[in-house]
Amino acid sequence: MKICVIGSGYVGLVAGTCFAETGNDVICVDVDKQKIKLLKKGIIPIYEPGLKEMVDRNMKKGRLNFSTDLPQAVRDSLINFIAVGTPPDEDGSSDLTHVLAVAREIGKVMNGYKVIVDKSTVPVGTADLVHETIRKETDEPFDVVSNPEFLKEGAAIDDFMRPDRVIIGVDDSKAEALMKDLYSPFVRTGHPIIVMDVKSAEMTKYASNAMLATKISFMNEIAYLCENVGANVTLVRQGMGSDTRIGHQFLFPGCGYGGSCFPKDIKALIHTGKKYDTDLKILQSVEVVNEAQKHLLLKKVKRFYGDDLSGKVFGIWGLSFKPRTDDMREAPSIVIINGLLEAGAKVQAYDPQAMEVAESIFDKRIKFTKDEFEAAKNADGLLIVTEWNEFREPNFDHLRNSMKSPTIFDGRNIYESKKMGALGFRYFSIGRPDENGDKYRN
Repeated sequence: MKICVIGSGYVGLVAGTCFAETGNDVICVDVDKQKIKLLKKGIIPIYEPGLKEMVDRNMKKGRLNFSTDLPQAVRDSLINFIAVGTPPDEDGSSDLTHVLAVAREIGKVMNGYKVIVDKSTVPVGTADLVHETIRKETDEPFDVVSNPEFLKEGAAIDDFMRPDRVIIGVDDSKAEALMKDLYSPFVRTGHPIIVMDVKSAEMTKYASNAMLATKISFMNEIAYLCENVGANVTLVRQGMGSDTRIGHQFLFPGCGYGGSCFPKDIKALIHTGKKYDTDLKILQSVEVVNEAQKHLLLKKVKRFYGDDLSGKVFGIWGLSFKPRTDDMREAPSIVIINGLLEAGAKVQAYDPQAMEVAESIFDKRIKFTKDEFEAAKNADGLLIVTEWNEFREPNFDHLRNSMKSPTIFDGRNIYESKKMGALGFRYFSIGRPDENGDKYRN
């Protein structure tokens, strides 16, 4: 098939590349001329494991191309994906300016039947608005489809190529057949293509992310209670997760969720609820708990060293909101580092992929180091914020000897308390007894 993907950001680039991988002719369009220029050279603007290799392969085969010429790309394509950004407004609602602007441009240049697919995360009712916008510009036949993405940053290629499910919201049998044909190579292992009405598909995306965010905030609440009663959240998590009705995924307490999806989608769903006179109390609490969780590691530092951190030096391991990505949108590290700086501390930080992004946020206010050990050198404390694999089994003797004070605040529970005590560290984690923290308690 001939496919146009409008918007060459995270979702659009991954989707377009994966469609090309299955033999389709894909053109990815973006208004950012510099981005398109770099993509044509094989320079990828985001870090996603396996993406560059797949882009290079499909460009070489001639199946994947990049352009700023939206009109020509739409005319040449049967299926047109809208994958532009939907940033949150101040009230939490999704800004559909870019989505509707693209819909308007599509309508102006249509030269026959087209399938227009909302790939961006958009609130319920957006497909209707897209349909109205296009119809004002053309008499050509078209269908608007909702096809939400469920990609995990750091595992997006695998998620797209082997999805748990494909959701297609459609109101016409012709568009349904085309979308099923397009996705058939991705579901050969038996995972379903689930067809439903458009509004239900739009809601499915938000409901899914809201459930996952709820599990995270719930476990963070349980972890806080575990600390106060003397229980161990790791054991509690294992006991809970063994129940097949609950499962083990998203039961890990930590510094709170971040990224481009969960924070934005929770706000948008709460706003949709208010718009339709529905008070989503659980999701409001999810958001409140998550914001508080981002401050928890900083609170532990202050309870150990005091509120005034002047003259103290802290190492930070991990800046991205999760491993295997350079994305720092809504990252807990931002809240934690700003809090340390405001308390008078100096910060030296390391992340395997997010250093360049972090420099654009913090500039010269913190020191960026060449590796994790330099970040911990002469530090009064080390804060583990992102659970990159390379942090899990460091040379602990070297780490301890390089620090001014061998004190670790583990925001991701990647180490065992007793082991760290035996190795000579004072160790504080989330939701577990701080056996080696000088009898420290919250």
